[in-house]
Amino acid sequence: MQRTAPPVRTPSLLTHLRRTLVAGLVALAAILVGSLPAGAAEGPCVASPSNGCITGTIRTAAGDPAVGVSLTIEGEGEVLTTVTGDDGTWSVSVSQSGDFAVTVDPETLPEGETLRDPDANPRTVSVALGSTRAALFPLGTPSGGTGTDGSASPSPTDSELEAPATPAGSTSKVAQQAVNGLIFGLLLALASVGLSLLYGTTGLSNFAHGEQVTLGAILAYVGTQIIGLPLIPAAILAILAGAASGWVQDAGIWHHLRRRRIGNTQQMIVTIGLSMVLQYSYQFFFGGGRLRIVIANPVPVQIGPVIVSEQSLISGVIAVITLIGVAYFLTATRTGRATRAVSDNAALASASGIGVERIIRLVWTLGAGLAALGGVLIALYFNSTSWNMGGTILLLMFAAVTLGGLGTAYGALAGSIIIGLVAEMSSLVIPSDMRYAGALLILIFVLLVRPQGILGRAERIG
Repeated sequence: MQRTAPPVRTPSLLTHLRRTLVAGLVALAAILVGSLPAGAAEGPCVASPSNGCITGTIRTAAGDPAVGVSLTIEGEGEVLTTVTGDDGTWSVSVSQSGDFAVTVDPETLPEGETLRDPDANPRTVSVALGSTRAALFPLGTPSGGTGTDGSASPSPTDSELEAPATPAGSTSKVAQQAVNGLIFGLLLALASVGLSLLYGTTGLSNFAHGEQVTLGAILAYVGTQIIGLPLIPAAILAILAGAASGWVQDAGIWHHLRRRRIGNTQQMIVTIGLSMVLQYSYQFFFGGGRLRIVIANPVPVQIGPVIVSEQSLISGVIAVITLIGVAYFLTATRTGRATRAVSDNAALASASGIGVERIIRLVWTLGAGLAALGGVLIALYFNSTSWNMGGTILLLMFAAVTLGGLGTAYGALAGSIIIGLVAEMSSLVIPSDMRYAGALLILIFVLLVRPQGILGRAERIG
């Protein structure tokens, strides 16, 4: 009597989640604890492609720092307040380009001091993302009077209001943009891996994956700014809720569509509709403005000629640790090898005793959790999130997984780093608003030369 091979048993969904998600969350907590505490003191603003800075220094007529002077910055729907430090300097971070009115509270000026030009309070400055502008408020004899040398006291000119956004020198700029591109590429890879794994196991292009990224960021915002939780617990809960949403989606929608033999084209149309529903639901409940998970200004870190914010640096480290964990899961665990088997040939994997539906459910859950983690870190990198953040970077995620090779996790990583580097480096030669266009042109060129992507396998069609 012929014996049949015993079926391959795969660990339960909860067991897998404990082994993969918990390890990444513990690493996140270990790295973030003490680095981004709730209510941390604000540090100097660091301009990046996602934010601009307004800064200045206030000194007394004798040249001493004016400490504790209150300022209010209003514009583009934002109202920010700050005070001068012990050296008389102040800075704020803004999340949108536009005109901002900077007002000094005269009641907080040092005793005996007045503004040299009271009519220039408030002072309006124009700020662009990625740049720093200075708003100067000289103290001393009011305009129209005379200074110590008997001459009229001039007001600051527009040229005095300029401040460099990056260290001087082309080499410093190239290094700065390269580091920004590497960090952005790692965060993009974190959000794209789930999209690639899902395509590999089901053949479905999920246009609602961007909304999973947005969900993680918005849930972190709700936890920190509405509920009042510290950043770390809020981020962990957002990731777990994002993973749970992937499980619910597959159980409630995609499993039934697969069982009814609905084709991938029809399922893709459903994902487009789901994406629109989720996007406008986010806008309805949270509005169309920018939502900041952390209110404090990013703390700058100087690494040679490069300046990066502390939270961007930590986000990049977390992304590297998580991606290493995903690679270990896919190559060194039984469930990971089963996932790769389903991706290679679902019918053969099923004949070998692998529970294909269980693996697909697992991929939906894991992919949604990774997308939520990516959403939290990308929102910290950009200093804010919004209802359409995921939709904005969805095209970049598709470009990354297509460039690297559809259905391969390592291809998603390679493609994301290339897209991130090209997007940030291209802003050196083209306007920053068009920096994503260069990345998409690279995608078109590579696909013309190598249609299967960098790490993809050529397949015969027809």
